[in-house]
Formats: sequence, C-alpha cells, structure tokens
Amino acid sequence: QVQLVESGGGLVQAGGSLRLSCAASGRTFSIYAMGWFRQAPGKEREFVGAITWSGDRISYLDSVKGRFTISRDNAKNTVYLQMNSLKPEDTAVYYCAAARIRPGVDVTGLYDYWGQGTQVTVSS
Repeated sequence: QVQLVESGGGLVQAGGSLRLSCAASGRTFSIYAMGWFRQAPGKEREFVGAITWSGDRISYLDSVKGRFTISRDNAKNTVYLQMNSLKPEDTAVYYCAAARIRPGVDVTGLYDYWGQGTQVTVSS
C-alpha cells in the first residue's frame, strides 16, 4: 500500500500562484508515476498532469501547459505541483495519485492510490 497526503491548497486571486505538495509513504518502491487530478463542482474529475518516479516522462493537460509545473523530490518521496497564472476555472479539489509499476502502465492511465484532496479556490 501507498499512502498519499496533499498539502498547499488555499484561496488565491486570479493571476496568483500556489504550490501543492504530495508526500508518499509506504511501498513507494512500487510507484511508477505520480499524478495530479482535479474535480470542480458538478464536473468529472480530470487529469492535470503526471510525472514518472524516475522523472523521464511528464505529461500535462493542455489547458495548464505553460502555467503548471510538476516536479519530484525522490529523497523526500514528494511530488509538487507549481501552479502559476491561476484562473478562476482552475478552482477545484486537487488530488494526488500514484500508479503502481505493472505491465502497460502509463502516466495517463489508471491510478491505484489516492490522497484525500486539497481545495484550490481562485477568485476573480
């Protein structure tokens, strides 16, 4: 099992920045990739971005490219989501997730472990 704990959400004005953190614990050696997802009220959860544990592949949702940056610190078992130039439409609960190493796994595929979520609210 892998446990994930997010932090760093909050309220920010449009154009501002926030950095989310996701600390992983447990069987972290079994992780292939760490991803960020978000779910706005009344909408389905959507993929925001992900990074492989090795860092050799990063993927982003088109609407956040150039504004959001994913990075990881393997020594701390932590993944970050730096969010700049935030827009009101970025308002959502943001979830961290981890995908196990398994045949066919991909950064944009299924994720096995989820954090509790952290609220990000961008005011206009």
